[in-house]
Amino acid sequence: MGKAVPYKVGRKKVYLAPSEAEARGYERASKHPKSTKYGRQNPVSERWNSDGQLVLWREAWANAVNRSLERYGFDERVDHRSNAARGLDEQPTIHEGVIARAMEAKGILSDRCEINRQIKRDNALLRQIKAEFQKLLNAAKNTIPTIAKAMETLRANMIVMAYQVLYAGKLARMARSEIDRVAPMHRKYDEIDAKIKVKQKEKRALQVKQKDTPFYRPVEHLRLNSQIAEVTEELEELKSEKTRLIYKIGVGDDEGVKRSKARIEKERESLQKAEKAEARYSIDLDDAAAEFHDLEARAAELDPDELMDARLALREEQEQRATSALKDSYGKEYEPDLTKQAKRNVADLLNEPKPDEKPRSMRKRLQEKQAEVEQHERKRQKKKEKDWER
Repeated sequence: MGKAVPYKVGRKKVYLAPSEAEARGYERASKHPKSTKYGRQNPVSERWNSDGQLVLWREAWANAVNRSLERYGFDERVDHRSNAARGLDEQPTIHEGVIARAMEAKGILSDRCEINRQIKRDNALLRQIKAEFQKLLNAAKNTIPTIAKAMETLRANMIVMAYQVLYAGKLARMARSEIDRVAPMHRKYDEIDAKIKVKQKEKRALQVKQKDTPFYRPVEHLRLNSQIAEVTEELEELKSEKTRLIYKIGVGDDEGVKRSKARIEKERESLQKAEKAEARYSIDLDDAAAEFHDLEARAAELDPDELMDARLALREEQEQRATSALKDSYGKEYEPDLTKQAKRNVADLLNEPKPDEKPRSMRKRLQEKQAEVEQHERKRQKKKEKDWER
């Protein structure tokens, strides 16, 4: 019979064995009849589990830590608020967990720890370039050397930001491509697996029915044999299709499919993370472009040719600084081609010549034009002198 449990029968609650209740179509009574899963909650307990209470605890903890830091003469301070609440553009790290930490302790690289290391490198790079530019803005006066340095420093920082946008976009495309390739096969696998289970259940039911059929009913036995053979054939076809699909996914068995599904879930997390990073870096780049145009406005009264000459004298050094910062931050993942594309994107954003088009000031172009005119005049004069000699 089995253990009797409560079932709903109208407004009443009746204790029945599960098999009997299922045969009658009764619904199992809820284990949690109150308003929540945990029953009617005490207001104190409800407040204890609230998000607001968690913020208060975090604030109290931060205050206690900061008092201790101050007491022992440390300048560092902690802040319980999130990056968004503090108005920071920095990307928060993700939870690593004890398993990832244990892997790292054994010398095995953990994906989650590696993600956090890259986040920290990106944040450090972002803090560095913002601090450098703010320092220049604070010290800058409306003179050609200071404005030129501020503009080229900001332009180099924009190359770094443009690279971050491109790199995050590349990661997003890779994750999206893998999800689009494998996820449909996972769905197909689940459909086939569900059909196999239905057919297996159907086959077992037929076999039980055949076993219970008396031997003196041969016609019924033949009919059941035929049905069992048909279901067995369908089952084998489904299993063959499932095997082909497992091979197509690139694994060896059902456990491999489970691991593949777990990997795709991680790819989805990576995609979401990369898309957020791409959007955030794009905003930073747009803000930097606005600051650049503000600098252009401040330089409106300066000689444009002298300013461009001063900027070009600084450009190579600033671009090398940006490239070095990217190499230090991305390490083996650094891609020179993305840096070239970043320079082209920044040039488009600032309406400047492309990197492969050597930028020249108006004065330089006038000097070159004047040299061409003088050379043409010398040739004409020599020709004239030869004509006189004749």
